[in-house]
Amino acid sequence: MYVCICHGVTDQDIRQAADAGCASVTELTMRTGLGSGCGTCSEMAGELLAQARTARAFPLKVFAVAA
Repeated sequence: MYVCICHGVTDQDIRQAADAGCASVTELTMRTGLGSGCGTCSEMAGELLAQARTARAFPLKVFAVAA
């Protein structure tokens, strides 16, 4: 889905940036231009970036084991 209409940045672009080591919305803006137009996408972009970074850090789902 498109996250930043002004610059045509998608959620996939954000995931790819996270995989490449992007650590903040500021860095994401430098890489993609996201948020430098109207700026209404910045909050959602930050949430997606955080989710992507978490998924990258913990690629396997952890299931609780009942004792």
